[in-house]
Amino acid sequence: MKEPSLPGTSLQRACRLLVAFCALHLSATLLYYLAGSALGPPGSPEPPPRRPPPANLSLLLSRPSPPAARARPPPAEPPPPPGPCPEPSPLLVGALRVEFSQPVNLEEVARMNPMVKAGGRFAPKDCIALQKVAIIIPFRNREEHLKYWLYYLHPILQRQQLDYGIYVINQDGEEEFNRAKLLNIGFAEALKEYDYDCFVFSDVDLIPMDDRNTYKCYSQPRHLSVSMDKFGFRLPYNQYFGGVSALSKEQFTKINGFPNNYWGWGGEDDDIYNRLVFKGMGISRPDAVIGKCRMIRHSRDRKNEPNPERFDRIAHTRETMNSDGLNTLSYKVLRTDKYPLYTKITVDIGSPNS
Repeated sequence: MKEPSLPGTSLQRACRLLVAFCALHLSATLLYYLAGSALGPPGSPEPPPRRPPPANLSLLLSRPSPPAARARPPPAEPPPPPGPCPEPSPLLVGALRVEFSQPVNLEEVARMNPMVKAGGRFAPKDCIALQKVAIIIPFRNREEHLKYWLYYLHPILQRQQLDYGIYVINQDGEEEFNRAKLLNIGFAEALKEYDYDCFVFSDVDLIPMDDRNTYKCYSQPRHLSVSMDKFGFRLPYNQYFGGVSALSKEQFTKINGFPNNYWGWGGEDDDIYNRLVFKGMGISRPDAVIGKCRMIRHSRDRKNEPNPERFDRIAHTRETMNSDGLNTLSYKVLRTDKYPLYTKITVDIGSPNS
């Protein structure tokens, strides 16, 4: 005979079965999930490999951050090109003290004029010179006079703000001196080096006493040495054109240059004056104060005696000027030397009978 069941026993069994079923379902679901994660769906890409950190990561992390870039100012505009030099030059000082008692050392003169280039060339840096001036000096055996000339003239010419070059035309040999022919040669040789538009012809023994006496060219031929101590600071005669004069390239070629046939001292400057007058030009001059100059005293050079034919030649300038000058110039350059303060051109100019 069976024992009677306790009340609630059937309910307890049902609950246990339900718990066991749920546990089994959860286990199966978990196994399926884990298997699917391990296998992955077909065709799924592998994750990319992780890159190792850079070797200098610590350095990069420790480096301070650059400051924010500042806006750069706009580039400065280039300075404007220099304009023409003012006229008159603001560098002029006026009257000068000129004396010849102390010897001159050309090395020291070169140190005092550092802006002068080899060959005696100079041009202002802060403005454009109004003229390009070649200064021609006829020369033979006057080294001491040349030293004084260079000592005084280089500072004067620089204050006058000229684009200039110094050409010493040295006559070779022992023939009679021919000043005018040497000046013609200087004109021709200087133009081979530079496009000069003004030519100043100067004796080596004349020094201006006022830097306002500008060594440049004017609308008419210019006589610069108008008031020499040798003549008591006045003109010896109205037609005098000797010493220092300035002619433009156009003026010089218009008169066919200077005569070539004045051998010895005297006459060529009067012939030049006649040529200017016959071509319809006049003479301009500074006043007697600004035009003062001093001459270095010396005895007459050997082979430069007074020319006995000079008066006859002067009387025939009109007939000879077109056949004696630049168009008949003949010479031979023997040597060209570029010194720190001047260019020296030694030439063979022939003889009176050649």
